[in-house]
Parts: sequence; structure tokens; C-alpha cells
Amino acid sequence: MGLFDWIGGQFIDVIDWTDDSHDTMVYRFNRQGNEIKYGAKLIVRASQVAVFVNEGEIADVLTAGTYELETKNIPILTTLKHWDHGFNSPFKAEVYFLNTKRFIDLRWGTKNPIMVRDPEFAMVRLRAFGTYEIRIDDPKVFMTEIVGTDGHFTTDEIDKQLTNLIVSKFATVIGKSDTPVLDMAGNYELFGDFITDKISEYFTEYGIELTKILIENISLPPEVEKAMDSRSSRAISGNLDDYLKYQSAEALANGGASGAMGEMVGMGAGLAMGQQMAQSMSNSMQPQQQQSAPSMPPPPPISQAILYHIARDGVAQGPYPMNTIIEYINNGTVMRDTLVWSEGMDGWKEAGVVFSNNFRQTPPPLI
Repeated sequence: MGLFDWIGGQFIDVIDWTDDSHDTMVYRFNRQGNEIKYGAKLIVRASQVAVFVNEGEIADVLTAGTYELETKNIPILTTLKHWDHGFNSPFKAEVYFLNTKRFIDLRWGTKNPIMVRDPEFAMVRLRAFGTYEIRIDDPKVFMTEIVGTDGHFTTDEIDKQLTNLIVSKFATVIGKSDTPVLDMAGNYELFGDFITDKISEYFTEYGIELTKILIENISLPPEVEKAMDSRSSRAISGNLDDYLKYQSAEALANGGASGAMGEMVGMGAGLAMGQQMAQSMSNSMQPQQQQSAPSMPPPPPISQAILYHIARDGVAQGPYPMNTIIEYINNGTVMRDTLVWSEGMDGWKEAGVVFSNNFRQTPPPLI
């Protein structure tokens, strides 16, 4: 063995890659002229795979481990190169390292509202956003369909396409779901798992596994949220007398209220106390009244007015009393084809059917 042969045998190439970027999915190992010594050491770390490419054709794929590159551990490349068992010369090939770890905290969100049907709000527009997680599942498919000859491929290069895919499929999934909007807000985790299961199959076409979709928020249009807040306020206030007592107690506990709010609270407290005093006096005088005069019958019950909801621009509004509905009919706010609903009705119906007598009738033509 000559001196130069001995020196060449001591310096066996080492091929490896360490990543500190946190967003690199594919890295091509750089070598001058892509020449690799036969018998070179290849180190494939955990959460990596090494892909050999010969003249644009994917050859061998090696998983985590340490390899001495010989004909026995790169059989496909050996076949493509037509090596015999005595081959020991440098060879040309490209080595790509693919990062198979899970890439997390990738953002997605709807650019425009999605129109859906809701059992409670009829038709509503929704916006949604959150994060998703992916990892490379099929290195050959990912290299062929997405990476190509890119020597440094990052998540930024595919994030926009995957986001568009999620949003388009999200609209389809949420449109087929019968989950009410209010129930979605309380079940983000379950709903996210449901969407992940329905959308993940489309990611396999890119050689990628969609491991998780997280929903951070599903929001309604501002006018619908305002109506919900108003309804919640009425529900929370409950009995007006109890509400005034609560406000009065709060004002006294805080040292009294100021300005108009203080006057309102004081007035409410005064009315409540006056009612209690009148009730107490009435109760104390009741036995004497029973002895001096016959008891009077209670006043007849007041019939409860029927209230109606109307649908405008896909949003339920109301409820309104009948006189307001008639006013809306007269000024054109409520048309014959406007949908209306009231408690006891089996569904939304056209105003022309429910209030047929309140629309102006056109006289028949003169004969």
C-alpha cells in the first residue's frame, strides 16, 4: 500500500446533520461534486431519515442509526450503479436528511366568514382560527410531491398551502355538522379531534401526517354576539325586584353610588322599600277589612301578548309585539317573504302567510 493510499484510508467521510432551526423539514448534505467515499460513515439521528438520490431518482431510505456505506446497506443505489462486490471507489449521489419530528404551533384561520345553518340562530356566519401539528410520514412521497430539488425546505414553504387545505375542508366539515354554535364553544377539544379525523386523509397525498388541529376560537358576527349578550343580561337579571335589591345592597356595601347611577339605584331601593311597607301595612289591616267589608275578587288575568321573531339578512331579530310587526309591514321592513316565528309555531314561516290580513290587498281589475 502506497503512502497516499494509506492517508486516504484514514480519512473516511462522515455524513450527518444536526438541526437548530426548529422549522427545517428537509436538508441536502453539501459535498463538493456530490462525491462520497465508499465506506463512508453515515449518521442518521433520532427523528431523521436519510434519502439517497441518484441522478434525480430516489434510491435508498435509511432510518435512525450509524451506517458504513457499502453495497449491503444501500442495495437500491448499488443496483442503479451496477456495482459489483469488489467496488471501493468514490461515487456520486445526493443525500437528503428529512426531519420526521412533529412540527407544532403552525397557525390556521378563516380569511372570510363561513355561512352555516344553526338549529337555534337559523343561518349564521362563523370565523375560526387555531393551530395545527404535522410531521413527515412518507419520505418518498414528500420528496417527490413537495420538495423536489429544494436543498433547504422549511415549514414556511408549505404552511400556506396546508392552511388553505384546512380552511376549505373545515368549511365542508362544519357545514355537515349538526352541532349548535353555542355547543361548539364548550367542546373545542372534542370538535378539534373530530375535524382532525375528517381532514387528515387529505394530508397523506403530500406524504404528511396531520397529528392534531387545535381550535382556539369560533366567533359569531358582532350583531349576533350583541343580541346574545342582551339575552344573557335579561336572563341574569331575572326577577326585577330581586335585581333592584341586589343593586341596592351592592351600592350600600361600596359606600353608595354616584351620579345618575346612584339616583337610579336609590330610586330602585326606595320603590322596593315602599312596596315592602305597603305590603306590610296591607297585611296588618287585612283582618280588620275582612270584618268590616266583604272580600273583593282578584282582577282578571291579563292575557300575555304574542311576540314574534323576524329573520333579516340571515339573523334572527326580536321578539316584537304585534303592533311593531304591523308597523314594520306598513313601512316595508317586513315583506311577504320575510320569515317569522313565534313560540308555539313548528318552524319559520313567511309573513304573508302568518299576517295575511295585515298586508294591503290589491283590488281586482275593473271589467
